Amino acid sequence: MDQRVSLITIGAEDVEAAAAFYEALGWRRVETPDGVIAFDLIGQVLGLYPLAALAEDIGLPVGALGQGAMTLSHNCRDRETVDALLERAQTAGAEILKPASDVFWGGYHGYFRAPDGSIWEIAHNPFSALGPNGEFRWNGYG
Repeated sequence: MDQRVSLITIGAEDVEAAAAFYEALGWRRVETPDGVIAFDLIGQVLGLYPLAALAEDIGLPVGALGQGAMTLSHNCRDRETVDALLERAQTAGAEILKPASDVFWGGYHGYFRAPDGSIWEIAHNPFSALGPNGEFRWNGYG
């Protein structure tokens, strides 16, 4: 198995409302079959899928999916962009769980919960510079 994630799928009660949130952040949908909403990312896709349909596809009852202890992270080129994105997320309907602040290891980050329940970290890691297209690598592209 290659070391990569190709698709991140979020099961949402209301996929249109979830999509509207990501569109308010500035993301654009790509054309997809009925029932699926997708946003092309750099080398990956974020998919929004009806929660009941996702549970059926996996073969589990909806209640068994629960709320996973997982975060999605978006790294920024600088601290100011972290602040701006957290503000934009809040304006679009997100709940700020942790305002942006310095981290003990030298970075800067904050967390929000999207209306679909997903928890996002918005971060700047000065030790992991992003690539020319915004690609993230643990030790950077420098």
